Amino acid sequence: MRNRYQGTWVRGFEIVEATSEGYRIRRLSDGSILGELFSRDDVRRERKRQGFWWH
Repeated sequence: MRNRYQGTWVRGFEIVEATSEGYRIRRLSDGSILGELFSRDDVRRERKRQGFWWH
C-alpha cells in the first residue's frame, strides 16, 4: 500500500473488500479496517524479498 504522506510503499495491510469506488483495507498489526477507500494506484501486491543481504 502507498503511504499517502511520504509516497513510499509500506507493508502490513491487506485488501478486505473491492468495490467499484476502490479498496477497503485492513491493517494487519491490530486488525483495524481503515475508514476510507483506496484507489488501485495506492495498492499493489506485496513483493517477495529475494533473501539477499542487499535487499
